Amino acid sequence: MNIEVLYEDDALVVINKPAGLVVHSDGRTKEATLVDWIIHAYPEMQGVGEVMYRDGVAVARPGIVHRLDRDTSGVMVLARNQETFLHIKKQFKTHTIEKEYRAFVHRTLKNDEGVIDRAIGRSSSDFRKWSAQRGARGEMREAITEYKVLKKGKDVTYLSVIPKTGRTHQIRVHFQAINYPVVCDKLYAQKKECLLGFERHALHAHKITFDLPSGERKTFEAPLPEDFVHALDILN
Repeated sequence: MNIEVLYEDDALVVINKPAGLVVHSDGRTKEATLVDWIIHAYPEMQGVGEVMYRDGVAVARPGIVHRLDRDTSGVMVLARNQETFLHIKKQFKTHTIEKEYRAFVHRTLKNDEGVIDRAIGRSSSDFRKWSAQRGARGEMREAITEYKVLKKGKDVTYLSVIPKTGRTHQIRVHFQAINYPVVCDKLYAQKKECLLGFERHALHAHKITFDLPSGERKTFEAPLPEDFVHALDILN
């Protein structure tokens, strides 16, 4: 796997995850995962973090503090020891970590910036999906997403997106709920055409800012992938 390392020290590794790579096994399918790369490149990470159980089967997540969806590219932080894992995990829980995504969404947003404040629950129509609309089932969990328009096209808008909470599929769910779904999202915008040459959902984790174990607050940035650069060329 050709995975770009953006930064590393004795405590952590920051990578640029490519689109199409699943973070860890779902326990059902056999495919190369980010976990496989971690164990090969950083064997000392085995045993770091938390074990997840899926259908009673333990799924290893060595060094993984947070995750990105398979088709979301961008910056991810990996902990090399348990102390660092707990240090970063605490910042996620207290919402002191700052994240910025870049996204292309369908249609032209009217406002140049805004806040989507909609609780998220399970979709009542598809077990794979989450929902921020009426009819969602189960526990409704607070979810807040800020956005700023970077560029407008005729049928598409390019955005900077800052999630204030970290719900599963949050950005994709929120923009679908306000009728501006992420471009080429094959789960939340199934009936819409993939625009601008995208073959995966147009979402990229661009920046992350947090406190290192040393106390220094630092920002790490994953450069835009080729499909984003290509899309911006078309938009321009």
